[in-house]
Amino acid sequence: MKFLYLFLCVAFFGCYQTSRNCNDFKTGTFYSEVTIDGVLFKSEFKRTDTLQIEIYNNKIDSTRLRWINDCEVVFKTINPKNMAERKDIHLKILTTTDSSYTYEYSYVGETKKQKGIAYKK
Repeated sequence: MKFLYLFLCVAFFGCYQTSRNCNDFKTGTFYSEVTIDGVLFKSEFKRTDTLQIEIYNNKIDSTRLRWINDCEVVFKTINPKNMAERKDIHLKILTTTDSSYTYEYSYVGETKKQKGIAYKK
């Protein structure tokens, strides 16, 4: 009898798969939250198929988008003002809900990744 319970638990939890409906988040208006070294950073952004306009600390930043697949995108700053802004950023959507997505991002070619959550407005 214990074997049957163990088998049912493994069968049930082994089939669980996270949801990723990335197409729902390719365009729209969002706000994002990222915690870096214990500090919460919030921003708002509007995204079209090829452009993202973000407002952070009362500054506007515009980036071009190049979608690699439905869940991964590369951001390139349109008018970089320093060396850090010249680096492209790779973002990957990890999971989605009906109104938000969890993502990880890093500079292209770097292994250190940060995670965040974006919410659809």
